[in-house]
Amino acid sequence: MTTTGASETGIRGQADVLDALYGVILARKANPSDSSYTVSLFRKGIDTILKKMGEEAVEVVIAGKAGKREEIVYETADLLYHLLVLLGFYDIEPGEIYAELRRRFGVSGIQEKESRNK
Repeated sequence: MTTTGASETGIRGQADVLDALYGVILARKANPSDSSYTVSLFRKGIDTILKKMGEEAVEVVIAGKAGKREEIVYETADLLYHLLVLLGFYDIEPGEIYAELRRRFGVSGIQEKESRNK
């Protein structure tokens, strides 16, 4: 990840920062550098990316169980980054996820889940 802060780059909205990070991930994929952690994940392949996602998800669960706000925020950021790497691996734009969330908005979770089972 980059060290430039969101406020320094003009990123203000929640989706803006995810979109910007996704753009960096795709740029690293297109222009690999040996010093990039993102590139190392792409080179190691989908199994490594999924393993890292699983590790980060477990760390979020542990932080949530401990109830430590700062750890929850930190670990969730790690999980979101690795999720964006997964999306980048498959060239799935975050906008597709936003569209799916918009589709579900205002629909009962029970109803939405039942509609997938039909």
